[in-house]
Amino acid sequence: MADMRLFLEAVTAWAAGGPSDPARELAARLSVRKAVLLEGPSDVAAVGALAASRGRNLAAEGVCVLPMGGAMSVGRFAQLLGPPGLDLCLTGLCDEAELRYYARGWERAGAAQQGFFVCAADLEDELIRALGVTRVEEVVRAEGDLRSLQTFLRQPAQRGRTSQQQLRRFLGTKKGRKIRYGRLLVEALDPDRVPAPLDDLLTSL
Repeated sequence: MADMRLFLEAVTAWAAGGPSDPARELAARLSVRKAVLLEGPSDVAAVGALAASRGRNLAAEGVCVLPMGGAMSVGRFAQLLGPPGLDLCLTGLCDEAELRYYARGWERAGAAQQGFFVCAADLEDELIRALGVTRVEEVVRAEGDLRSLQTFLRQPAQRGRTSQQQLRRFLGTKKGRKIRYGRLLVEALDPDRVPAPLDDLLTSL
């Protein structure tokens, strides 16, 4: 939905020190009720793919799915979108290593605790474990990236890593790859194999 993209742009500009009025006006016009704070665009792609597979249009439901550009920005966005700002209901998805940033951001914003969901390493790791190495390699082959993967696996730095760790590293080796595979790996999941943090997040919306 184009208007929700405008809202995302207005919020991002507000977080960077711009005026609050455009975001406030769009929030009211679009009846935005919930904000999903995600670390980056690959997480957004995964959430969007799962929502689409279940026939949901989050923007039409008043749900803003926002990539923050890193977990350390969560405090700022929680202030703007949570009780001190637009007073939206907050939720999100984070890596276990970034849990402290989310917990602190939620606390300072006065948002309901435990309102976000945690991946053990990151979402890519959750998806690879849910699919299994063989299925992920099939997706990579179908996308025409098998030769790139094979070249990557021959690098000395990959020796001693598990196949799952190697695949996770591979997804982050080229600009845009994590975003593309965030969608593709979710689309490859069986309905009953969706990782719990991602499934619980969508169910909560």
